[in-house]
Amino acid sequence: MNNILITGCSTGIGLETALVLKQNGFKVYASAREQDDVTKLTNLGFDTFKIDVTKKEDISNALNTILENDKKLDAVFNNAGYGQPGAVEDISVEVLKEQFETNVFGLHELTLQTMKIFRKQGFGKIIQHSSVLGIISLKFRGAYNASKYAIEGLTDTLRQEVLNSNIYVSVINTGPVTSEFRANALKMFNKNIDIENSHFSQKYKKELKKRLESKEDNTPFTLPSSSVANIVFDIMNSKKPKPRYYVTKATYILGFCKRIFSTSIMDKILNKM
Repeated sequence: MNNILITGCSTGIGLETALVLKQNGFKVYASAREQDDVTKLTNLGFDTFKIDVTKKEDISNALNTILENDKKLDAVFNNAGYGQPGAVEDISVEVLKEQFETNVFGLHELTLQTMKIFRKQGFGKIIQHSSVLGIISLKFRGAYNASKYAIEGLTDTLRQEVLNSNIYVSVINTGPVTSEFRANALKMFNKNIDIENSHFSQKYKKELKKRLESKEDNTPFTLPSSSVANIVFDIMNSKKPKPRYYVTKATYILGFCKRIFSTSIMDKILNKM
């Protein structure tokens, strides 16, 4: 039975992916940062770990246990992450570091430890969860944009370095998908951005905060979390997974536009979003 370790399974894409793979016969090691979420996953029948990806020892303990149980690791899905809203000029260095600690450095630590296993056993699949915002940038998302661009750079490089081996590296560029992403982003926005003293105070209150607080998601081309779960399922079933997978029409459209339009034109288009 093929196995996979998934990070960030508390809700949304991580949880849905874990459920889809488990229902289709894969052995899923589902992880979350909070103990309450780990307990929930255990009650759903998963083999579970409490993993905060910013803690190297959490990752090591999980991987060592998997190898003790199964003697191998087939795949890892680096899904854990969050969005830090706010204009670039309102993002302190400390807040930017926090964004990178989870979205980039945590992902990289799991990738490093996984690669040691894959090199030794001679096979494996690494699935990196990026975003349409790893392809294009939108205003008030600078920290998140930067973290996803960093993932793109690391993944594109690693993929070349494993070329002609039986190790495959795939990146998923997800567009608007139903999840708890906005609710979590709102918490980080309120926590880390000085809204009242920002140059963008009025825009924050009238546009950004209103959108993050809305219970309705009217974003065009939004798909359910299962759209990403199905891609991971396809990767697990593929002997030679593709290097890149787009999810939602928005990703295809914006990716195409970036290839054909000048930077100036793209800035004008994106600034309206």
